[in-house]
Amino acid sequence: MGNEGLDIGNLESLEKSLGAVFERKDLRFLVVDDSGTMRRIIAKALKDIGADTVVEAGDGMEALLKLQSAGKIDVILTDWNMPKMNGLEFLKSVKGNAAFKDIPVIMVTTEAEKASVLEAIKAGARNYVAKPFTPDVLKAKVEQTLGIAK
Repeated sequence: MGNEGLDIGNLESLEKSLGAVFERKDLRFLVVDDSGTMRRIIAKALKDIGADTVVEAGDGMEALLKLQSAGKIDVILTDWNMPKMNGLEFLKSVKGNAAFKDIPVIMVTTEAEKASVLEAIKAGARNYVAKPFTPDVLKAKVEQTLGIAK
């Protein structure tokens, strides 16, 4: 029962894998953007950082319906500029609804002017990501929002 056959490199790899499994939570996201391509980009980035479920909606109206039917949602990521109901209107609807008001919302948008950022924060957005962004930036903002930033 010695360590003759023990490969330290494999042990470190196993340790990292087990650490990732133990850190993993049942994270569920709602991504709201009128661009299907942008929803796919965000969904892939979220899955790469450990999202278990990503629910998608093409505008604020659809997102409100998905919130009512999707079960638990941990974080909402929403665009600002969308048809039917824009991201700011959606954010205000979410924060005005007792069932959803505690879900953190991250605005993911090209609206990066200081006034727009302040308006979103005042309305209840927890964080803000300016497009275009990298997956690392999105990961950092999600972790910061969830309080799991390393």
